[in-house]
Amino acid sequence: MHELVLHANEALVEPVSDALMCELDALAVSVEDADTASETEQALFGEPGLAASRQAWPHSTLRALFADEDAATAAATLLLAQDWAAGVHVRSLQSVPEQDWVRLTQSQFAPVPITPTFWIVPTWHEAPAAARQVIRLDPGLAFGTGTHPTTRMCLRWIAGHAQSWPRVLDYGCGSGILAIGASLHGARNIDAVDIDPAAVEATRANALANRAVLNAGAPDQARDAYALVLANILAKPLVLLAPLLAMHVAPGGHLVLAGILDRQVSELREAYAPWLALDVHDSEEGWVLMVGHRSATPAAVP
Repeated sequence: MHELVLHANEALVEPVSDALMCELDALAVSVEDADTASETEQALFGEPGLAASRQAWPHSTLRALFADEDAATAAATLLLAQDWAAGVHVRSLQSVPEQDWVRLTQSQFAPVPITPTFWIVPTWHEAPAAARQVIRLDPGLAFGTGTHPTTRMCLRWIAGHAQSWPRVLDYGCGSGILAIGASLHGARNIDAVDIDPAAVEATRANALANRAVLNAGAPDQARDAYALVLANILAKPLVLLAPLLAMHVAPGGHLVLAGILDRQVSELREAYAPWLALDVHDSEEGWVLMVGHRSATPAAVP
């Protein structure tokens, strides 16, 4: 394989990337800040839930991977012949050692401990000897592999409060990892819902692989009240969904929310105050887990 390294300004990054992938047979294209490690280096992406400040860095390096040297040379020649690409410069064209990309990718995903006896384990790994409960889960299209703090905190809460919950709702289920975790810890009648059809399919496949019994579907599948409602999304959607999620918490039930940054705690408390009080139960790497409990004798909804 050969790598073609280009330099382009912000306005050219998207059209150059599109041309490389769609017309010039690049196998992959990556973009990075050309000013990395200099005084002019700058962050491009905002905090979770916020839009990026811009679509590319002012000075960007594009790395395009090609099957062989001829393909990389032809791509560079054709690209630089375009009038609109006058601001693109070739930095290098070099051979890339052959690697087992599948094995390399798999090596980045090791088993993840939730508790000493509860682990998330990719299918290509052996489960640790201490693991008594294991979720087999590989990286995929949907969010939730156990590597993010929000997912780990939710699963820790589930493991620490294991019981035969009569009904559970995983709202915004992603990969289905929380619903599966609840199933492993005694839950019954689990509904896992998401607006993304790919997430619903991933949840069904992961549940089958883990022998977890649940119902996965669109959000309108969520009906009536649940003893446990889980939602690992982001703070802004959680605020907007406050009336809906609170309505789904049965008397005596729990609401477990994640995807919340430290600085967003007050906003979440205020949003859910008409229905139940939220408290911070756990924190990790700037993220918090908030939990609310509905009284067994609920007050009238304002």
